[in-house]
Amino acid sequence: MNPSTSLVPAVGRLLLALLFLLSGFGKLAAPEATMGYISMVGLPLPQIAYAVALLIELGGGILLLVGFQTRAVALVLAVFSVVTALSFHFDFGDQNQMIHFLKNIAIAGGFLQVVAFGAGSFSLDARLAADKTAAAARA
Repeated sequence: MNPSTSLVPAVGRLLLALLFLLSGFGKLAAPEATMGYISMVGLPLPQIAYAVALLIELGGGILLLVGFQTRAVALVLAVFSVVTALSFHFDFGDQNQMIHFLKNIAIAGGFLQVVAFGAGSFSLDARLAADKTAAAARA
């Protein structure tokens, strides 16, 4: 694998992670507004939904960024993206909501690519796999 193609998955993870990290920090900075929005769309237990969103966006964003347990994290983030699309962007008569819905669906598609192809060579997953292979060769 040449350096440019081995770097592409890391850049892709960075771009996806940035979206979730920025969103998570935004929610962290405005908890009442976030919980109000969750309540406004009719979801139950806004405090718990807020905590889950923070965990997924910040925790998932960090794990995706460093490439640790990347396939599992990407699957969780894909499901989260679809659930948020269906929960928050369902008014297709509003063009802005339709755009946000399609954005979330496209993001989920990107995450499914990560699920299928993994984190790439610049990741903790690759480093841990290499260490495991080296340890097995020494044994």
